[in-house]
Amino acid sequence: MAVTPGPWVEEWLSQPRFGRYLSECCGDRQRALDLYEWNVELAHAFLRDAGHFEVALRNAYDRAIGSRWTGSAHWLLDPASPVQRPLWRTVRGQRLDVNTPNRAAITAAVRKSGGSSGTAAPGSVVAELTFGFWEHLADAAHEQTVWIPYLHRGWPTGTSRRFVDSGTRAIGALRNRAAHNEPILDSAGPRSVATVELGLLRLLSLLSQDLAAHVRQTSTVSTVLTRRP
Repeated sequence: MAVTPGPWVEEWLSQPRFGRYLSECCGDRQRALDLYEWNVELAHAFLRDAGHFEVALRNAYDRAIGSRWTGSAHWLLDPASPVQRPLWRTVRGQRLDVNTPNRAAITAAVRKSGGSSGTAAPGSVVAELTFGFWEHLADAAHEQTVWIPYLHRGWPTGTSRRFVDSGTRAIGALRNRAAHNEPILDSAGPRSVATVELGLLRLLSLLSQDLAAHVRQTSTVSTVLTRRP
């Protein structure tokens, strides 16, 4: 027997969160709950594909930088690394070291891997770093220090840094919303699941056509999209 979607739904989700779905469904509580469950299913489907992309991206970047890095330690752990050493840029009128978040992320990843800067296994640190760390390595601030000397080698010749940057930012933004069970049900626009998924597959095809084909064949995103209540 189906459970009536009474006040317990707001106690569970909160009024503002459930209110978004009620608004979409003209106040029909059952339809709103069905739509919420569909949103969760869609989030899980997208997170699977985003997870595959994240693993491919971080390993490609590790290879691209590691193959040319000549420092005394792994490129993530060496203080002289272009992702660690101070990198000063003017951001909204302020002079900032844009590598400060990178150093914090690496320190946290080293700690999670159970090591120290001198003993941590590089592979474990790579795996512990967040998607945001890898995402920002292709931003405009790192074009001269990271993209040109290293990262572009992880992509086919002629790949635009701006294309990579905008695509990974879109994936990261949607990934964060999906991971926190926020609404991702917009059906059109540059931030829609269908659009971001298409961008993800395009980027994957540049990293590995075989992997892109595998993700296309096994993804459930398009199927879930067709089942929107």
